Amino acid sequence: MPSGRRARFAKGTPVLDAARQLGVYIESVCGGRGICGRCQIAAQEGHFAKHGISSTPENLSGVTEAENRYADKRILAPGRRLSCQALVQGDLVVDVPQDVQINRQIVRKRAETRHIERDPATHLCYVEVEEPDMEAPLGDADRLLNALVAEWHLDNPRIEFRLLPLVQKLLREGDWKVTCAVHDDGDGPLVTAIFPGFHNVACGIAVDIGSTTIAAHLSSLLSGRTLASAGAPNPQIRFGEDLMSRVSYVMMNPEGRGAMTKAVREAIGVLIAELVSGAGVTPEDVLEATFVGNPIMHHLFLGIDPTELGGAPFALAVSGAVSMPAREIGLPMNEGARVYVLPCIAGHVGADAAAVTLSEGPHRSDDITLVVDVGTNAEIVLGNKDKLVAASSPTGPAFEGAEISGGQRAAPGAIERVRIDPETLEPKIKVIGGDEWSNEEGFSKVAEDVGVTGICGSGIIEAVGEMYLAGIIDEDGVIDGRLAERSDRVQPTGRTFSYLLWAGDEAKKSQEIKILQTDIRAIQLAKAALYAGVRLLMDELGLEEVEAIKLAGAFGSYIDPKYAMVIGLIPDCRLDKVKGVGNAAGTGARMALLNRGHRREIEEVVRRIEKIETALEPRFQEHFVAAMAFPNKVHAFPHLSKEVTLPARKALAETGEDGRPRRRGGRRGAR
Repeated sequence: MPSGRRARFAKGTPVLDAARQLGVYIESVCGGRGICGRCQIAAQEGHFAKHGISSTPENLSGVTEAENRYADKRILAPGRRLSCQALVQGDLVVDVPQDVQINRQIVRKRAETRHIERDPATHLCYVEVEEPDMEAPLGDADRLLNALVAEWHLDNPRIEFRLLPLVQKLLREGDWKVTCAVHDDGDGPLVTAIFPGFHNVACGIAVDIGSTTIAAHLSSLLSGRTLASAGAPNPQIRFGEDLMSRVSYVMMNPEGRGAMTKAVREAIGVLIAELVSGAGVTPEDVLEATFVGNPIMHHLFLGIDPTELGGAPFALAVSGAVSMPAREIGLPMNEGARVYVLPCIAGHVGADAAAVTLSEGPHRSDDITLVVDVGTNAEIVLGNKDKLVAASSPTGPAFEGAEISGGQRAAPGAIERVRIDPETLEPKIKVIGGDEWSNEEGFSKVAEDVGVTGICGSGIIEAVGEMYLAGIIDEDGVIDGRLAERSDRVQPTGRTFSYLLWAGDEAKKSQEIKILQTDIRAIQLAKAALYAGVRLLMDELGLEEVEAIKLAGAFGSYIDPKYAMVIGLIPDCRLDKVKGVGNAAGTGARMALLNRGHRREIEEVVRRIEKIETALEPRFQEHFVAAMAFPNKVHAFPHLSKEVTLPARKALAETGEDGRPRRRGGRRGAR
């Protein structure tokens, strides 16, 4: 318990072995010697009708000397046993206590429970090595390897060459007892680190290198728990705000690639130092690292010139998974630590999209699932266990607040929620840093504390969606200037009109926020690019609708699925089948960190994903033009229509670009 798994075992079977045969993970670093104390369990007393057995602690073998030693030196609570020492002697209900359960992943950024079966590429193996003997002149390193074979049943283990000069010193320092970090990712067991005596700390780092932000998570390789998480701006922003500008910088500056590679590696090094300090461990305890990122971030991190990714055919220097010692790229970890970089899918669909795919598992599902990682370059994967297709769409930075007149990144004071009364056209807002709506008591205190400083991506999408639902803009995105007679919120701005979302008050750190016609156009261009990419993939699979949609990334976590559909950012789908999945790229990186089986899984999946290059598809422009409308000019949204009353469509000739009535009979399409 609590997994409820059961089976029959021969008398004398260690409870630890029984649990492992049942697939119930119980940690044991010391190899069953009763030293680490991680494998604690408790035998229950009484008759369990549900299981049809009577259990008693007497059906375990007696307390061993190793358990008594552990109880003397540390803490072994009453009723607890070490499962490596306790042998099955009869019927038992065995409880794995909550405080020592390590098969429940603690996920920092997701509410749902995520089980990650632990099988890391690096394990700790405690061994006791025979001392030298004149009559058996075997080298110390060879006796260490023999001990690993005898006690851990490793097949032909090797020792990393750099450790050979240290073996004798470390063995004597540990009184012939050492803990070895053994790495095996399919190429045989290799000792990458040796700690004198008993050592039970082993950590790994999972890093998502975004074009804007680098996010890193420190996990215990022994328990799978996330020990600490941290993020930092990607310092490459100083070389270019978007990906193509960074490629251009490399093209125009011979030293550009090296400077950007150095900048991102140094930033990751600072994050690692912050994480280990916060978790109370040392860099020497970090033995594994996994990395994901879009193709350009991937190449720059590895020190590869990304120039070829700047134009057709968008050739990757390397697309498969990459493994190397961390010391080769100067990361501040244990000198023997290993790095694994997930494979890229295509020239514009990177290792981050592969990690999202691993995390969300469309390849494991019967349902046709659309997975979208929304950023400056949206990466899209569509399909199910039978077939997967992938593409990218150049959405630009509008969803991150760039190109929007009052736009900003998500930070305290940014408008993140918007509602507009369709009768009065009066808005209400929420800002990051407060829970109150602007028409509720307490909002003035929030505004005074954090201000109203701008509008972020989720806010601009809700603002545009609400403006459409309230009739302030028509399906073509034109602000209806005639509404200025009804509300002073609709205001003339040059040849067009704007909508005053927030009046502002400089004395209270509150900025005036208007939604301009150009803001709406920026959102239309971004959402049309993404939607057109999705429709190309749907065409490839012969689909008219998808069965589930998952929105990944920080933006996908905070966007309201209803408004994403109202503006036509994503195709029609049952709203209860659309959800944000948070930092799925980071979750996928952690999965690859904690289980080498997941590495093999994503390597195989990436090989069979069919890549669609949107720039070469003739129907992209057709889908793009239709997707400029809200929610779409040609595709119906029946599922959305059941949840939301969409405005009646207006005739194309009714209004001009400036929102004023257009005279009939004029030159068609004139502005």
